[in-house]
Amino acid sequence: MQNSGIGGWPARRAMMTPDRTAFVFEDRSLTYAEVHERVTRLAARLRDAGVRPGDRVAYLGPNHPAFAETMFATHALGGIFVPLNFRLAAPEVGYMLAHCGAKALVHAPQCAGVVEALTGTPDLDLIVPLGAYESWLAAGDPTPADVPVARDDLALILYTSGTTGRPKGATLSHANLIWNTFNMLIGVDVAGDETTLVSAPLFHVAALNQTLLPTFAKGGRSVIMPSWDVDACYDLIEKHRVTWMFGVTTMFAALAASPRWAGADLSSLRTLMSGGAAVPPALIRAYQERGLVFCQGYGMTETAPGATFLEASQSTRKAGSAGVPVFFADVRVVRADLSDAAPGETGEVLIQGPNVTPGYWEDPGATAAAFAEDGWFRSGDVAYRDAEGHLYIVDRVKDMYISGGENVYPAEVEAALYEHPAVGEAAVVGVADETWGESGRAFVVVRPGHAVTGEELRAFLLPRLAKYKIPRYVTFVDDLPKTGSGKIQKLKLRDLPGVGG
Repeated sequence: MQNSGIGGWPARRAMMTPDRTAFVFEDRSLTYAEVHERVTRLAARLRDAGVRPGDRVAYLGPNHPAFAETMFATHALGGIFVPLNFRLAAPEVGYMLAHCGAKALVHAPQCAGVVEALTGTPDLDLIVPLGAYESWLAAGDPTPADVPVARDDLALILYTSGTTGRPKGATLSHANLIWNTFNMLIGVDVAGDETTLVSAPLFHVAALNQTLLPTFAKGGRSVIMPSWDVDACYDLIEKHRVTWMFGVTTMFAALAASPRWAGADLSSLRTLMSGGAAVPPALIRAYQERGLVFCQGYGMTETAPGATFLEASQSTRKAGSAGVPVFFADVRVVRADLSDAAPGETGEVLIQGPNVTPGYWEDPGATAAAFAEDGWFRSGDVAYRDAEGHLYIVDRVKDMYISGGENVYPAEVEAALYEHPAVGEAAVVGVADETWGESGRAFVVVRPGHAVTGEELRAFLLPRLAKYKIPRYVTFVDDLPKTGSGKIQKLKLRDLPGVGG
């Protein structure tokens, strides 16, 4: 087999465990043998449409087995897969398709309006709506492609949301994905009988690389949720006896706030895993008190994404930590001059390893800026390490604000707010202040059945935080704006009327 990349995985799994279930979606299941045949036929259709090694194939839509099939088929041909955020508007999608030079696009029915609005924008040779996908795929040649693919060839272009300007296309090679899979198999001890709930969006690096690919490599079963829904999550865990799931903080907070939390059957769960943002210790404790193993990791799109991980054996003793470097990577915390910070001293996180991106698509300037002179990737995240080397994420550099000359990291304030029983979700941003330069404004979603005032929350924080860290303003909202991957969009909070101070 010439394909040394991800595109060879369906064939290898079909040889090893043809009859095991690979994917469950709604009322349908697919075995590894069926996935291999479908991927082979799909690759033939893409090849007939002109897709060649190095060409880009995009997917636009919610979670669906067709996402994984399109990815594997693209990789079987030596192409580069480009998963797109289906919540974006047509101009945003159009920019990404044009920027990466996509040749083909597979899209879900609910994205038809966006695709129609793309007319004349990107130069696509092939557009396949999911409504025609099954018949189109079935007509493909079942003879496997025999295309040489090296592990260092590019596999993915993932567009980062970014805080200013146009999004950047972070590239990941097949080797990046393979090494990240190794790290997950070591850190989580993924089993061949794993039943993994893929509940976060697959266009996001964590759902794809931290759950679906490791589960596929081990021959486990991925239960794919089309979109995040608290009740559906509870139903699927109980119905399929889910053993492993990943979620961002907002997802786990929503589960814990649900009326079903106390009585739900969660006995099948072996590991819960979170990342993407600092997880408040109070939320971790809520899961541990249910007898659940809650592991936190740290990483980003550019590190495929795992950089550190807190294994199950340490998850209680080091609750709140993002763990230690994954097995096949190195992590440093450095001062502004790039010298190593002392234990307990905050600094920027740097990462080096075979999981780290080779750079950004057609953006040598951004690539150069992302790496220190000695080749370490600069995360832009602030953290500290304890005496045992465990990493604690403080915040993003860009989210920090300065009040009265003191640095304030919103994640620390948010973690303290989560300690209050009435707080379901919280986000803190810095706003202009004539006296202090900047002050904090907290946006709070109150848990059902609870009530609290801004003054009560500030009084609650007083013994927990220095005075300059306590938000001057508290705004109560019904929900917080989030990205497609569930991260809170703080830029949108800052843009709300009256938030300027």
